[in-house]
Amino acid sequence: MLYQIADGTVSLGGETVLSHIDFEIHGTEKIAVVGRNGAGKTTLLRLLAGELDLDRDDRRAGEGIRRSRSLTAEMLRQQPFADRERTVEEELLAACPCRDTYDRERFLYEQEYDRLLTGFGLSKADKKRKIGSFSGGEQTKIGLIRLLLAAPDILILDEPTNHLDLETVQWLEQYLKTYKKAVVMVSHDRFFLDRTAEVVYELENGKLRRYKGNYTYYRQEKQKELKRQQKAYERQKQEEQRLSQLVERFKNKPRKAAFARAKKNLLQKMPELEKPREDDVHLFTGPIDPLIPGSKWVLEAEHLKIGYEKPLLELSLRIRRGQKVGILGANGAGKTTFLKTAAGFLPPVSGTYTLGNQVVIGYFDQHSAEISSDQTVLEHFHGLYPALTEKDARTVLGAYLFGGREAAKKVNSLSGGEKARLVLAEILQARPNFLILDEPTNHMDIQAKETLESAFQAYSGTILFASHDRYFLDQVADSMLIFEQNTAMYYPFGYSHYLERLEKQRYGQEPAAQIRAEDQALIAGIRAVPRAERHRLREIPTEEAYQDWKTRLAAEAMEAARRQAETCWEAMEEMAGQWKDSEGFWNGEEWPEAAEYQEKQRQYETYLEKWGECCKEWAEYAGCFSNDYR
Repeated sequence: MLYQIADGTVSLGGETVLSHIDFEIHGTEKIAVVGRNGAGKTTLLRLLAGELDLDRDDRRAGEGIRRSRSLTAEMLRQQPFADRERTVEEELLAACPCRDTYDRERFLYEQEYDRLLTGFGLSKADKKRKIGSFSGGEQTKIGLIRLLLAAPDILILDEPTNHLDLETVQWLEQYLKTYKKAVVMVSHDRFFLDRTAEVVYELENGKLRRYKGNYTYYRQEKQKELKRQQKAYERQKQEEQRLSQLVERFKNKPRKAAFARAKKNLLQKMPELEKPREDDVHLFTGPIDPLIPGSKWVLEAEHLKIGYEKPLLELSLRIRRGQKVGILGANGAGKTTFLKTAAGFLPPVSGTYTLGNQVVIGYFDQHSAEISSDQTVLEHFHGLYPALTEKDARTVLGAYLFGGREAAKKVNSLSGGEKARLVLAEILQARPNFLILDEPTNHMDIQAKETLESAFQAYSGTILFASHDRYFLDQVADSMLIFEQNTAMYYPFGYSHYLERLEKQRYGQEPAAQIRAEDQALIAGIRAVPRAERHRLREIPTEEAYQDWKTRLAAEAMEAARRQAETCWEAMEEMAGQWKDSEGFWNGEEWPEAAEYQEKQRQYETYLEKWGECCKEWAEYAGCFSNDYR
């Protein structure tokens, strides 16, 4: 145990922020602290950094904070530099523990500081510049570099990805993974947390709860935990009702009076379970289907040049019904221009594009959220869909986190993120079959983002969208369009898969699955021809036919491995569910089938690993042909 807080309480301004919390750091753990705004995350970080002390508590056993040894804990300050007239070099070298210019330790320190400087997108020439000449975001970068050079035993980061571009964030992710000491961080970038965190602490109502895993694991466990609590609560209410009925039935019958008293005593001794607090996120369990399915090919573009006076890029592609295509690219690469062109708001510079028959577009960009109304949210929404009853309108709004008091708010009083959420709820309620979305989750909190992720996952129509939120991109997109160097590259897998392939490319391996969007359109057209008729086209050479054969075999192996893993997982879920519904579980008894469950778990991990290998093999063979296998 490197560091421990036991039964600690922190009050600020007479109000309790952290109440009897337990917090632990083991070894070099990378820990994320999550919770709603105002929950006390920054207070916890300041406590770890030594800026705050625990409240005195005479009932607490021990001093409250324990350390395995003398530790250093450093946190990035909001104003990292007192003297802005010093140069970067003066500032960073002042923190060097070795003063001998020719010492090896000094050499290694300067080598690391050069690596950090370039990693954060600064040049070596920037060393001579004064701190005050940098922007606020760049000063934050330099402060972070100084913090990393200090290499404290506990590195404390509060929103470290703010002001960082995507490439720098990815570099920081890799750096923190290999950081040889402990890290505690708070961030709204869920993908960053997924890539770096090994442990998640949730801070809610002044209490901390520890989850061993990354952000996605924490969310999954949280959902399971809420379901278990709800089940236990409902089971107890049913039991209370049953006992109450028995007491009422037999209390006035002399022969059954003792029986009724026993049941009444049992009812009185039953511990009162609190009703579980509902999760802030709404998960859509059923499908959201378009009113009209539309044609098989939703959008087809051939040598389409997009832009204004000058073309930004040229692309040819086909988007099939049901695809969810995410667009990735730097600012100015043409993402918004392409979306506007696809939606019909901007004419192409040259080339052609067509929408399929009966394709109905639902379009959203940042201007879509600029709504103004003195009506309440419920009145505004009901006015758009008068056929709905008020109860149904409230149910729909509740699914998008506008339940109860939220529905009574004036539209004009909503924040930008809330207005965007309301507009997206209106669009999804209209059930178009082709959504075109430009940064749909900007300015939204995590709960709103995860609600919309769930909605877009449940939506069975076609989505073409751009987003800077990598977690949102990863959760929704099943294929990617990458805009770079005035070209569009099509990638037939999700964002995580793309990153994995990108890592391989950095080490000299070509990402075979990434192809030009024009080639993807051509192959999609060939694939639309029935197999039996392909020989008449004479468009499939022998080499491609052999590739196709290998792809089919790899797909069959991948599907078989998936079925094995799925069957094993279902068996594990059934075993666990039966045990949690049994009396033995609630009486605290040992699980008689624990060994069998662990064996199933080992089998599942083996099947999962096998499935992963099969997926990689298929990806190597399939490349762009993945459109056949969805």
